[in-house]
Amino acid sequence: MNENTNKSQFPQGLPFTQIFKTFRLSIQPSKLFLSLFAIALICLTGWLMDLSKTVIVTNQNNNYKNQTKQQNITELDIYLSNPQNFESKISGIKENSNSQGLFKTLWRFARSKFNASLSSLFAFNFKDIAVHITEYLRAIEWALKYHLIYCLIFVLIKLSIIAVFGGAICRMSALQYAKNEKPGMFAALSFSLKRFTNFFAAPLIPIFLITVVGLLAIASFALTANIPLLGGFITAVFIPLIFLAGAFIAFLIIGAAAGFNLMFPAICYDGSDCFDAMSRSFSYIYAKPWTFGFYSALAAVYAAVCYLFVRLFVFLSLFSSRLFMQIAIWTKNADKTTDKINALWPKPSYINLIEQSVHTPGSTDEKVLAFMIQLFSMLAIGLILAFIFSFYFSANTIIYASLRKKVDDNAIDDIYTQTKE
Repeated sequence: MNENTNKSQFPQGLPFTQIFKTFRLSIQPSKLFLSLFAIALICLTGWLMDLSKTVIVTNQNNNYKNQTKQQNITELDIYLSNPQNFESKISGIKENSNSQGLFKTLWRFARSKFNASLSSLFAFNFKDIAVHITEYLRAIEWALKYHLIYCLIFVLIKLSIIAVFGGAICRMSALQYAKNEKPGMFAALSFSLKRFTNFFAAPLIPIFLITVVGLLAIASFALTANIPLLGGFITAVFIPLIFLAGAFIAFLIIGAAAGFNLMFPAICYDGSDCFDAMSRSFSYIYAKPWTFGFYSALAAVYAAVCYLFVRLFVFLSLFSSRLFMQIAIWTKNADKTTDKINALWPKPSYINLIEQSVHTPGSTDEKVLAFMIQLFSMLAIGLILAFIFSFYFSANTIIYASLRKKVDDNAIDDIYTQTKE
């Protein structure tokens, strides 16, 4: 780290305008690379776990409504269409059905809902957007209800990956925002690896506390209600404690839901451990709830605008590449059924950056070329996801620094450095 780097002064102007620095922070190549690598590891984890193939898949012969004859029906589709009779329907088709992985199922479903929401947004159809979001939340409910073990394992592995790479991005953003320094990628990774336990444990502590309070202060007292004759009287004595514990759980739920975004920046900005990170995030949320809400809403709107721009950039890159390839490739495909370019690379659109071709490459050279086109198209889309990943941690770092300034009156450039260790 360069010790001679000039310290930046507290940014001038209204504090909330600092949110607009997020785009510049998040498109730093090293952050995008870390984000892309993290997303690749998460996808690899899902692909490996999908070898278990726990999701039932059937076809249109079962005559579920709103599905085409050629489309496979997953148990998620069945759950969304008829959750009351889900288990009976699954048991009736289980023996004659195929299977696929949970990650693949949720990925395809989330992608379809996101594209549909994007189309609805351009049509200003906010009612449909709400429907798509609701269905996505129901899909998460289905996964947790019927594939709980898979979800727990995947979430813990995903949290481990985010702890390393998200922590590194937060550290880079904190130093860049506070001191105008640009630490190296490996220095940031070293910082996050040394504090891996804190990054990993900070989001889990509220869940642990909720579980402990719920079991010890509520469930254990409620057990006395099972005692014949006297159970109701004994439990009635504990009702004030039960309601008090419920209020504390509500405090933890709200604080964890809102303060989760600030835990990583707390570790990076102040060198906090996991307990201090939770404490700081909770205190800032409850001390300045309206300020936090305004900053978060502004960051979300700005993120949406930046996302649309980045997606436009990627779309134009893909579209222009294909356009000039189309000028040069005028022959038919190996099967003589369509233009070769259509078989190799269906025309992308802004909503669907990768379209599925109805024609398959015939010869070996076409298959190799189509594979490379698909690979780099996926890489381009991966960069969009990497930008979102980087933007999320960069924006929350700025929000944390602004709340820290308002609540504790700590200067923006007052940041923890490893020389203090």
